[in-house]
Amino acid sequence: MKIITLADSAGFCFGVKRAVDTALNMKHKYNKEIYTLGPLIHNNDVVKFLKDNSIYPIEFDEIDKLEDNDTLIIRSHGISEETLDKLNKTNLNIIDATCPHVENIHKKVKKYYDLGYTIIIVGDKNHPEVIGINGWCNNSAVILKDDTEFNSITNKICVVSQTTERQSTWENVLGKVIKTSKEIVAFNTICSATEVRQKSAEDLSNKVDAMVVIGGFNSSNTTKLYEICKKNCKNTIYVENLLGIPNEFIKDDNIKRIGVTAGASTPDWIIKEAILKMN
Repeated sequence: MKIITLADSAGFCFGVKRAVDTALNMKHKYNKEIYTLGPLIHNNDVVKFLKDNSIYPIEFDEIDKLEDNDTLIIRSHGISEETLDKLNKTNLNIIDATCPHVENIHKKVKKYYDLGYTIIIVGDKNHPEVIGINGWCNNSAVILKDDTEFNSITNKICVVSQTTERQSTWENVLGKVIKTSKEIVAFNTICSATEVRQKSAEDLSNKVDAMVVIGGFNSSNTTKLYEICKKNCKNTIYVENLLGIPNEFIKDDNIKRIGVTAGASTPDWIIKEAILKMN
């Protein structure tokens, strides 16, 4: 018999749950098709679920296809100041579901950029959250994935982080910045829920024979969970849902204890289905 343990913190975070609830509430309120600016969250199963409920992702260059008063939801990742201004000039019903933690970063970045600071963002330059943050400082930010990319900047610096970044990455980059720069304002904007989820996954991965990390393959925070678990537990697999769990993994007699964690965009029902399959 296998012992399956779910990490103390796993699955939907506040910002993602808020965005999904907002979309479903708007569908109920208006009883017609609802649109989201890009996929609402990085989880294919949830995006399909939303489509089944007439909530469809649409790209910015497609919004001219929408009719006046159609509802468009800004996803939890947030958008640039320029994009927000353009949306507010349309005749669409704009619902801003940007995560409050991300919106807080926008405000900090804009404030210090206007004060003449060079903005450094610790994160993935291709992630929509980082692209949105960069859009609040005229797309002028220095975006760093690790401390080796940092080149000395001696003028005034404001450092922020992608909300789902690893704490160790933040500390490494900040340590390098402190050694080479004179005037620094730093805000550790890693979401507390991210820290707790990563710590929970790290603790569990040290105690089990195998780990299952559940989440979209395009989910940044789930990828980081996988990296953390894989470092501690070599027998770690990354799946989007129960279909990705191999039968031989479940039947392996050498695996007695299985740990499970899930990214911030993974709903409870996907986690439960995966655990049921392993049981």
